[in-house]
Amino acid sequence: MIFIESIILLLLLHQQHLALTSGYTLLGHHNPPDHSLLTDKAALLAFKKTIIHDPNSTLDNWDEAVDVCNFTKVRCDKHHHHVVRLILNETQLVGLLSPFLSNLTRLRILVFIGNHLFGNIPPEFSSLRHLQLLRIEGNNLQGTIPESLALLSQLTTLNIKQNNISGTIPPSIFSNCTMLGNIDFSNNNLTGNIPEEIGNCRVLWNLNLYDNKFTGQLPFSLTNASSFMYNIDVENNLLTGELPSKIVGKLPGLELLHLSYNWMESTNLDPFFIALRNCTSLVELELAGMHLGGRFPISIGQLSTYLETLLLQENQLFGSIPPNVANLSNLLVLNLTSNLLNGTIPAEISQLSSLQQLFLSHNLFTSEIPTALGKFPHLGLLDLSHNKFSGEIPAILGNLVQINYLFLNNNLLSGMIPPTLGHCTDLNKLDLSYNRLTGSIPPELAGIREIRIFINLSHNHLEGPLPIELSKLENVQEMDLSSNKLTGSIFLQISSCIALRMINFSNNSLEGHLPESLGELKNIESFDVSGNRLSGMIPISLNKIHSLTYLNLSLNDFEGMIPTGGIFDSLSNMSFLENHRLCKPINSSVAGIPICSHKRRWFHSPVFLIIFIVVIFISVFLLTICCVIGFRRVRLIIQSQQTQTVRKPTTPEPLHNIPRMTHKELSDATAGFDEQRLVGSGGYGRVYRGVLPDALVSDFGIARLVMTAGGGNGAAAEMGNSTANMLRGSIGYIAPGLEMMTRKRPTDDMFSGGLSLHKWVKSHYHGRVERVIDPSLVRACRDQSPEVKKMWEVAIGELMELGILCTQESPSTRPTMLDAADDLGRLKRYLSGDTTVTFASSLGISSSTLGDD
Repeated sequence: MIFIESIILLLLLHQQHLALTSGYTLLGHHNPPDHSLLTDKAALLAFKKTIIHDPNSTLDNWDEAVDVCNFTKVRCDKHHHHVVRLILNETQLVGLLSPFLSNLTRLRILVFIGNHLFGNIPPEFSSLRHLQLLRIEGNNLQGTIPESLALLSQLTTLNIKQNNISGTIPPSIFSNCTMLGNIDFSNNNLTGNIPEEIGNCRVLWNLNLYDNKFTGQLPFSLTNASSFMYNIDVENNLLTGELPSKIVGKLPGLELLHLSYNWMESTNLDPFFIALRNCTSLVELELAGMHLGGRFPISIGQLSTYLETLLLQENQLFGSIPPNVANLSNLLVLNLTSNLLNGTIPAEISQLSSLQQLFLSHNLFTSEIPTALGKFPHLGLLDLSHNKFSGEIPAILGNLVQINYLFLNNNLLSGMIPPTLGHCTDLNKLDLSYNRLTGSIPPELAGIREIRIFINLSHNHLEGPLPIELSKLENVQEMDLSSNKLTGSIFLQISSCIALRMINFSNNSLEGHLPESLGELKNIESFDVSGNRLSGMIPISLNKIHSLTYLNLSLNDFEGMIPTGGIFDSLSNMSFLENHRLCKPINSSVAGIPICSHKRRWFHSPVFLIIFIVVIFISVFLLTICCVIGFRRVRLIIQSQQTQTVRKPTTPEPLHNIPRMTHKELSDATAGFDEQRLVGSGGYGRVYRGVLPDALVSDFGIARLVMTAGGGNGAAAEMGNSTANMLRGSIGYIAPGLEMMTRKRPTDDMFSGGLSLHKWVKSHYHGRVERVIDPSLVRACRDQSPEVKKMWEVAIGELMELGILCTQESPSTRPTMLDAADDLGRLKRYLSGDTTVTFASSLGISSSTLGDD
């Protein structure tokens, strides 16, 4: 469409050109005597017709019905006789720069900045004899500079910058430039030498020829404008020859001198710098990228004290920085990057109190970083990278509270990262990579919350876990901590760094799983965690990040199925190298990785893990319930068996080591039950003293029992004496002993109506001896030691139970004498100190294993 419009436009221009030529024939060549506003309107309407696109409708009111002096961007003189100004800035007009504008013969100012006008600079513009300012910068004009512009003798500014103008500068345009003070031909494709005739412009104060392809040397004739020259900028050309020492020495008013990126030669900068001493108002000196050699000039300290910018980077200067650089007290920018400078940085440099940017990278400095560099109150950039600085990072650098860019990378720095760097809260870029830094990453770095570009701590010897405080760096775009010795896991809160575009944690010793929260990093483009010890499954959430274009998970221990969708559909096996437990879905195109089996997919799926955990939980819960029920069941069974034991006495196990005695043997032992041998009698029989032939049993009373036991340890002896005293009168048969312990007789009045001593004791006892024995016995026990008291309670209890058993009404339910003797024998051993004795009465009233407390 634009092509067709252009064809129509060219035809229209041809017709208008014929009409214009005819008009010239009638009115006279280029200078019609009766020129008027009608002619100016016609010229402007003809220009409008050459515009093929007006996106802002700037020319909408350019119409026959509207007074030309009311046209947008048009101004007439005070009498409204002529158009004197046409300014169309940043209106985005697209079209041909029409030659019909040359009919605006009283035009003084013509400005087309930031449009899309094409074609050549019309030679017809030479008719604009009153033109003082011509600016057609920032368009798409081509062709050469027309020589006819030499006729514009009233010009003060000629600006055609930022176009595609080519060819050489016609020397003739400077033949009549007595009023021309501002020339700007920069950013075009101009070639050839700068004409010597430029010296005719004696009021020239600004010369911008940068970004072209000029050759040769600067013309000496520029010194003709010595009283006015303010700026010379010829950067980025192909100029040769010596530095223009002779020229600058004659331009005392020069404030801006930009010669960078040309091919001028010098192996000794001192003559040039000495010549610059005459430029007492010099503010900017730029000599970058010129391959200048020689020792760094000591005369630098003699430059103008107004100097604010000094650029000497990308040369071959060697030596050290002289201390007199401190004389440049107003210096804002000092750039010495990419030279051969060595030695130390002078401490005097700290006197540059206004310094805002200091570039010293890519040199050969070998000293420690001087503390003087931490004394710049306004420093916004410090670049010491790519040197051989050693030692620790000075903590005083934390005083650079206005620093935006700090580059200390590619040096030999050691020690720990100073926590004071956290005070540099305005940092945009922090690069400490490729050093020998040790220790952990200080959490104080989280104080740099405004860091917006990157933080790079890679290729050091940093240890310890990733500090969770890094999650507070919400504005950082790149985070590189690779090639260190970092451990621990990647914290979940990393998703708080919402501006991140690149993460590189590769070649560390990180462990654990990648957090699913990574999927919340919606701006991430590159994610590299290769060369760690990460495990678990690859987060599926990564397939939701549409901006992610690079992913490297190699050299880890990931397992399970590689997710699908998103970036995973375009990755190769290079992203998963040496993860031997990974598998891929059947439809995946990743080579070198086995296809997942159905069973394996199910085992490693999140659903399986959830079900597995639920099943385990339920199983443990049910097992606990079963254990509780089983415990209670067993306890009930034991209690039931104990109750049955009480109700159904068991027959004591017969004792085989005690001989049975006949009635004759007992009669012989007691001399025919002689009354002289009678010990005592009770409601259930009599007790006699006798001597058996083998001396095994001589007394069935407890006196013999306790007296013998008294021969054991001290407690047992004390127990024996005490028991004998407490049970005096009961020595002999057990029934009298029962009576003596209770101090009651079977014939007492209380035993009537079927109640006997046996029944009363049995109904009140229940394992509590104090309920049935005589109170005096209880009082006697209170004064004993705890050990004696314990043995006393056991002995009384066992005797009481044995007495109850032996006085049962039915003889068939009473224990035999052998059983009674066995029980007494156990009690005897206990009282002798054997605490492992077990008592088991027929009633089951007292069945326990006794031991020392």
